[in-house]
Amino acid sequence: MKPHQADILASELANARERINRTELAIERTEEMLAENLALRGRIRTAVEAAERFSFRG
Repeated sequence: MKPHQADILASELANARERINRTELAIERTEEMLAENLALRGRIRTAVEAAERFSFRG
């Protein structure tokens, strides 16, 4: 392999690694947001159910 080709290959490899790292970070952020949304959903559901029980008593 010629030196120039090796430089191009090394550059492409570095770019691919950077894309992988960014993708992994995006996946981690997405997982965190999903967990937060699920927790919020649970709290909202609990509040709605409590409000329904309260309104049926009155």
